[in-house]
Amino acid sequence: MLNFLNLKPEAFGLDISDLSLKIINLEKKGKDFKLASIGETQIKEGVIRGGEIKDKETLTKNIKWAVAGVKGKKIGTKYVMASLPEEKSFLQVIQMPKILKEDLKSAVIFEAENYIPLPIEEVYFDSQIVEPVVNHLDHYDVLISALPKKTVDPYVECLKAAGLKPLALEIESLSIARSLLKDELAPSPVLLIDLGATRTSSIIFSGHSLRFTFSIPVSSRKFSESIARSMKVDIKEAERLKIKYGLQTNASKEGGEVFDALIPPLTDLIEQIKKCLDYYQSHSSHEHLPPNGQNVKKVFLCGGGANLKGLTSLLSQQLELPVEIGNPWINVVKEGKPLEESLKYATAIGLALRGIKYEN
Repeated sequence: MLNFLNLKPEAFGLDISDLSLKIINLEKKGKDFKLASIGETQIKEGVIRGGEIKDKETLTKNIKWAVAGVKGKKIGTKYVMASLPEEKSFLQVIQMPKILKEDLKSAVIFEAENYIPLPIEEVYFDSQIVEPVVNHLDHYDVLISALPKKTVDPYVECLKAAGLKPLALEIESLSIARSLLKDELAPSPVLLIDLGATRTSSIIFSGHSLRFTFSIPVSSRKFSESIARSMKVDIKEAERLKIKYGLQTNASKEGGEVFDALIPPLTDLIEQIKKCLDYYQSHSSHEHLPPNGQNVKKVFLCGGGANLKGLTSLLSQQLELPVEIGNPWINVVKEGKPLEESLKYATAIGLALRGIKYEN
């Protein structure tokens, strides 16, 4: 079929974070999805801060450069699936009575006002029924999501000013789950940890749905800053030392100093993750999963900070759970980069999968 006859336009994925833009464009080969284009563009500090756009003009220019500068095939579509900041979002699974589906949407909006911490008219709101792994007959589980309009509108304005047509904007955690979980299914709950440059997202996914998210102000950059302060070096040297030694305490005297410098932010990160797990596991009794399927069984890491040497072993020991590096290409046939380089593209890959695979 010719592209102009296709009523569902394909879109590429654009991950917009505080310090970078990442692009993934996929193409369909038979029943499979393959990488067509990939790219990353750095954003000057202060253009976006804490998920809020502070300089729309500069961001618009950066988006244009990012699209034009991808490696691989030139992007031939204006349609885009873009990310929205996790720390500004609200997500929760609520229970609704079994009523006619045509009546459910308005009932969900009415019920959601009890959960969303802003007036409903000040947010963009969406919801979807969560299909159970083990069937139930007495109620619906519904995932509700909301973001402030004052946060979302500038993203739409910048995308349009860059000549793009946003088909959908999606909270990062949904995209990450789509890229890391095979066929978007977790028979038992899993914890996805996205260790980014400016923050860490903890995402619990079970069955067919995201269940709980938690944004943690500990990041890969905080690790470097801690090394810089402790060892009295500049941030560039701290980054080099972090990559070289990680958590390898026996590497050398210098490696031991790096490890000592990383202990405070790592301790903070681990405590925050434990709080996330404790909260979920004390509120998950209603989920419709197989028997003994309530507790988190595994942890997957992604994000650029996931490459820190020794991190998986430390987290596994402290959380008392198996921890492994996630594979963001698990639903894509061909990897475009080595796994360690691909971890920072998890959100963009998830967005691209939605753009090519799913109805919008």
